Amino acid sequence: MTANDSGRWNHNIHYHPRILHAVPDGARNALDVGCGEGMLARELRRTVPSVTGIDLDATSVGQARDHPDDVDYVLGDFLTHPFEPASFDVIASVATLHHMDAVSGLTRMRDLLRPGGVLALVGLARDSMPGDLPRALAAVVVSAFHKSTKGHWQHPSPIVWPPPVTYPQMRALTAEILPGSVYRRHLLLRYSVVWRKPPD
Repeated sequence: MTANDSGRWNHNIHYHPRILHAVPDGARNALDVGCGEGMLARELRRTVPSVTGIDLDATSVGQARDHPDDVDYVLGDFLTHPFEPASFDVIASVATLHHMDAVSGLTRMRDLLRPGGVLALVGLARDSMPGDLPRALAAVVVSAFHKSTKGHWQHPSPIVWPPPVTYPQMRALTAEILPGSVYRRHLLLRYSVVWRKPPD
């Protein structure tokens, strides 16, 4: 993390290590989808020589560009921006997929990834009640503990709530669009997906 990022905590930052640990050795370029003010993109840049972040929110991208780094921040729509197909070794995304149509977003990420590259994302989905009530209550307790000991940093990006897709729906979508992906549901109101694109 940069000096300005150190000490920040929220539910999304808590799961950044899941993204960073998935970066494959030798990765040359990465795309951060929904980069916000660039915290994850800056972390990726510590190990990946070329990093691009893209976001629709002008305020967030403006804050990202204020940092003294060499990440390429793009103000634009990930679904339509003219990236070259199969052009990234790593595609990362945190708390962004629920801002778009999930099928379109996952398909676009898959198509922009080079063969052998890794897609790693952390997302939000909707609880299914009453079955998810015990998990949701546990998340409230654990979240309160983290906030009391670490504080809570509020990101500048727009918020979408509730997420349009449930956890079971997201698991099914990732299995269909990213066959062989590893889907995990996490306590702090998040899920993660890691997928390595098969080589040609």
